[in-house]
Amino acid sequence: IMCGQGLGRFVAFWTFVFIRIVTGLAGEGRSVWKKDTHFSPVSETQMFLYDTFPKEFLWGVGTGAFQVEGSWRKDGKGSSVWDHFIHSELRDADSTDASSDSYTLLDKDLSALDFLGVSFYQFSISWSRLFPTGVVAAPNEKGLQYYNTLIDSLLYRNIDPMVTLYHWDLPLMLQEKYGGWKNESVIDIFNDYATFCFQTFGDRVKYWITIHNPYLVAWHGYGTGIHAPGERGKITTVYSVGHNLIKAHAKVWHNYKKNFQPYQKGMMSIVLGSHWIEPNKSEDALDISKCQQSMERILGWFAKPIHGDGDYPEELKNEFSFLPRFTEDEKNYIKGTADFFAFSFGPNNFKPPNTLPKMGQNLSLNLREVLNWIKLEYNNPRILIAENGWFTDSHVKTDDTTAIYMMKNFINKVLQAIKYDNIDVFGYTAWSLLDGFEWQHAYNIRRGLFYVDFKSKKKERIPKSSALYYKQIIQENGFFPRESTPSLQAQFSCDFSWGITESVLKAESVASSPQFCDSSLYLWNITGDGLLHKVKGVKLKTRPAQCTDFVSIKKQLDLLEKMKVTHYRFALDWSLILPNGDLSVVNRQVLRYYRCVISEVLKLNVQSMVTLYHPTHAYLGLPGPLLQKEGWLNQSTAYAFQDYAALCFRELGDLVKLWITINEPNRLSNVYSRSSNDTYQAAHNLLIAHAMAWKIYDEQYRSFQHGKVSLSLHSDWAEPANPYFESHSRAANRFLQFEIGWFADPIFKTGDYPATMREYISLKNRKGLSYSSLPSFTSEEKQLIKGAADFYALNHFTTRFVIHKSQNGSQYEFDRDIQFLQDITCLSSPSRLAVVPWGVREVLRWIKKTYGDIDIYITANGIDDQSLDNDELRNYYLGKYIQEVLKAYYIDKVKIKGYYAFKLTEEKSKPRFGFFTSDLKGKPSIQFYNNLISNNGFPADYSVCDPPNQEKQCSFCLFISQKKPFIFFACCLFSTLILLLTIVFHKRKRRKRLKAKSIQRTC
Repeated sequence: IMCGQGLGRFVAFWTFVFIRIVTGLAGEGRSVWKKDTHFSPVSETQMFLYDTFPKEFLWGVGTGAFQVEGSWRKDGKGSSVWDHFIHSELRDADSTDASSDSYTLLDKDLSALDFLGVSFYQFSISWSRLFPTGVVAAPNEKGLQYYNTLIDSLLYRNIDPMVTLYHWDLPLMLQEKYGGWKNESVIDIFNDYATFCFQTFGDRVKYWITIHNPYLVAWHGYGTGIHAPGERGKITTVYSVGHNLIKAHAKVWHNYKKNFQPYQKGMMSIVLGSHWIEPNKSEDALDISKCQQSMERILGWFAKPIHGDGDYPEELKNEFSFLPRFTEDEKNYIKGTADFFAFSFGPNNFKPPNTLPKMGQNLSLNLREVLNWIKLEYNNPRILIAENGWFTDSHVKTDDTTAIYMMKNFINKVLQAIKYDNIDVFGYTAWSLLDGFEWQHAYNIRRGLFYVDFKSKKKERIPKSSALYYKQIIQENGFFPRESTPSLQAQFSCDFSWGITESVLKAESVASSPQFCDSSLYLWNITGDGLLHKVKGVKLKTRPAQCTDFVSIKKQLDLLEKMKVTHYRFALDWSLILPNGDLSVVNRQVLRYYRCVISEVLKLNVQSMVTLYHPTHAYLGLPGPLLQKEGWLNQSTAYAFQDYAALCFRELGDLVKLWITINEPNRLSNVYSRSSNDTYQAAHNLLIAHAMAWKIYDEQYRSFQHGKVSLSLHSDWAEPANPYFESHSRAANRFLQFEIGWFADPIFKTGDYPATMREYISLKNRKGLSYSSLPSFTSEEKQLIKGAADFYALNHFTTRFVIHKSQNGSQYEFDRDIQFLQDITCLSSPSRLAVVPWGVREVLRWIKKTYGDIDIYITANGIDDQSLDNDELRNYYLGKYIQEVLKAYYIDKVKIKGYYAFKLTEEKSKPRFGFFTSDLKGKPSIQFYNNLISNNGFPADYSVCDPPNQEKQCSFCLFISQKKPFIFFACCLFSTLILLLTIVFHKRKRRKRLKAKSIQRTC
C-alpha cells in the first residue's frame, strides 16, 4: 500500500493544500487558511513523507467501556443512560449483550494488544459498573476486580494504561434524579467518583482523561437527541450542559493536581473532538472568517476555556446572548486545566453532517491542518491524538482496505505536522481495538482493528488488515519506502528514440496559400470597395504546390523544432483517406498532406512513428459505411483495414520506419459495451485486422522499406490494494491478463487468449454469474496472429490499485471481478491520475518476464497539469517516470528502444496533457524534456553520446535548410535596400555635378 518509490512523498489532492510556515501568537488559527499563491503542487513538505517518528513517540489503541464490555446486567452493574436509550430509542438495535463482551473475555483483548505491540491502551471505566447508582459508596467488587486485573495485566505487558473516567455512559440514576449534566449537582458527584478512581488505580495509572469529547455529549445528548439520554432540548440547555462539563473537568483536574499528582506523578487532560473545514475561496477573507467561526463553535467552545484564556470564544459570546458566563474566578480556575491537548478526529466528529456548523464552507479530513490550527490558537501545546480512525460497513469482516488507506493518510499527516510544522505531537491512538457498539449507528458500522462476530459464542478477536498495517507502522515507527533502489546516474543507448506523441492529425483539404497556384492577376481597389478584382485576359506563371503551403504543417514543424525530439508519433485519419471504407475512393489530397508531414519532419532529422488507426471513446474513427455495418463487430471491417493499411504502406512506407496499426484496442470495451460478447467479438476482429496488416507489410514491403510494425496497448500497472489479502493479488494479476494479456498473449506468446482469462470466464459461467464467451481462433488464425509484431508498444500513465469484488452480469468489466481504489495519499493530477513512478518499471519487468526479451517502445507516457505557465507537476512526472524507465533499462536489462512523451498539444475542454496549449503556447516542461533528451537520461559528469565536431558544425547547415524562405526574403529585402541606396547616392552625386557646372557658367 505504499504509493511510490522515488516520489519520496505524496499528497492526495494537491489542489487543496498549500505551503505555509506556521508562525504567530496564540489566537492566530485563521492564518492556516491563508494560502500561498506561489504554491507548488510537488512541494516536498506537502507530499507523502517517508520518515520515522521520534524515538519516544507513543503508539496506542483505544476503546469505550460501553462499546465493548457488554454484560450490562452482570455482576451487579447498574444501568446507564445508554442502556436505557437502546431499549427506548434504538429498539431495532441489539443490546450490548451482543457486543465484544470484553468484561468476560479480557484475555482475548490482552492477546490483541500483544499482537499490535502498542505502548499504551486507552480505555474507559464504566461508572455504573463501579457504582451502580452513580453515587460513591461501597464499590461493586466484581467491577473493581475487573479494572484492577485489566490495569495489572497491561503493566505486566509493559503497556501503559490510559484511563478515561467518563465516556458517555452516565449512570441512569443520576439522569433520572438530577437530570444528568443539566444539573450542577452532578459535578460534585463526578468529582467523588474521580477521587475514588485516583485513590484506587492512581498508583498504576500515569495518564488520565476526565471526559471523552464533551461536545458530542452536549450537542447530541441534549440537543439533537441522537445520543443518550436522547433529549431534544433547547439550545440554551445544550450550552448549559457544556458549561457544567467544563466545570466538572476543571474540578477533577484541580483535585488530582492538589491531592494526587504530587506523589502519583500522572498527567491529565480532556479529549476534545472536532471536524475540519476549508474555505470555498482561500483568498476570500469572509470565507476564512466563516471557517474560523465554524471551528470556534465546536472545538473552541471547550478548548478556549481550558487551553486558552478561561472563557468562551468571542464569536460564540456575541452570537448567543444566552451563553452561560464564567466569573473571573471561574476563568482563572478553568484556564490551563490540562497537561496536554488530547484531540479526537474521527467519523463521530463529522456525522451527521447536517448537524455541523459548516457556515457554507467545505468539510475536510486534513488532520495536519487542524493540528496547525490548534498550535496557532492555543500556543503550541503538547498534543496527543486520543482518537483517530475511520469506519467500514457492518458486512466487512477482515478485509477493511479502505480503513488502511484512511489510517495511512491520517498517520502520515501527523508525521508531516511533527517534521515540517514543529508541532509537538507525542502519541497516537488508533480507534478502536475491537468492533463494538457504535452509538447511534449501533452495529451497522465497524471501527475495530479486530473483527468480532457478535453472534458467535467464542467472539474471537480476528485481526483485520488494518491491524496488520498498524502493527507494521508501530514496528517501523513510521513509513519506509517500498523501493530502495536509489536514483541512477546513467544514460540510455546512443540510438535511443526520444519522441513526442500526438493524436489524430486532421488533414487540411486545400493548401492555404492560393496565390502560388492561381494564375490570375488581381487589382486591389484600395480606395474603393477594398476588394480584389480579377484582370480578364491576363494569366501569370505559377509554381507547383509545395508542402509548406499547408499552414498546419508549418506550425507542427515549429513545435517539433522546439521539442528537440528524434521521433514524432501521430495518427492518420482512416475516414478521411478512405471515406467509403474501401479503395473505391481514395482521397489523394489527404494522403499528400500526410506525406508532406512526414517528409517535412524528416528535414528536421525527426523520424515519424505513424499510427494507422487511433480510436477514442468520443470518436471511433471508422469510415461511415463501415460504421453502418456494425464496425468491428463485422469481420469484413478487418479486411477493409487490411486494404487501408496496404495503401498507407505503399504510399508512405518509403519514409516511415515505425508503424503502429491500432492504438489501444484493449480500451474499446467502453464503445462495444452492449454485452461482453460484443466486446470480445470486436477485440477478436481487431486482433485479426492487426495481424493481417502486419502480414501484408512483412510479405510485401519489409524487404525494401525495412520498417517495423506493431500495435500499441494501454498498459497501466496493477497493484493489489491490500497486500495482506491473496484475493487482491489475484485480482491485480487478473486485471493484467484481462487488460494486457487479452491482446498481448495471442501476439507475443501463444496465438490464443490467456488461459487465465478463459478459465475465469468459464468459472463464472458455471456459477451462473455470467454468460460471456470468448471467441475461438481457427488454427490458421492462430498461426496468423502469433508473432505478428516486431516490438511491444505500450501506453502507460498510472498504476491502478485493485480490489477483488465479485460481480454478476455479462459485461467485460463484470467478468474481471475487480474494483479500483484511489490511494488518497498519492500525488494525483486534476483528472485523478495517481503519480506512481515505480509502476512503469514494474510493468516493463512484467512484460519481459511474460513475453520474453523483446524490443519495447513506450509510445505514450504523460500527465495532465492544470497550470498553463508553470507545469511543475509534468516536470516532476517526467523526471520520476523516466528515471524508473532508466532503472528498467539499466538494472533489469529490459530492451527499451524509445520513450515518447504524451502529448504535443492539448485539446480544448479536455485534461491538459499537452506541452503546448490549444493555441500553441509553449510550457516550461518543454525545456525540462529538452534537457533530458540532450543528456540522453541522467548522466553523471559527461555524455557518452556527445556528437562529433562535424555534426555540431552541421547544425548551421540545418538552420540554413530550415530557414530557406526567410533567408531568401531577407536577401531580397537587403538587395532592394542596397539598390535604393545606390540610386539615391547617384542622384545626389549628379545634382552636385550639375550644380557645380551651373556655378561655373555663372562665373
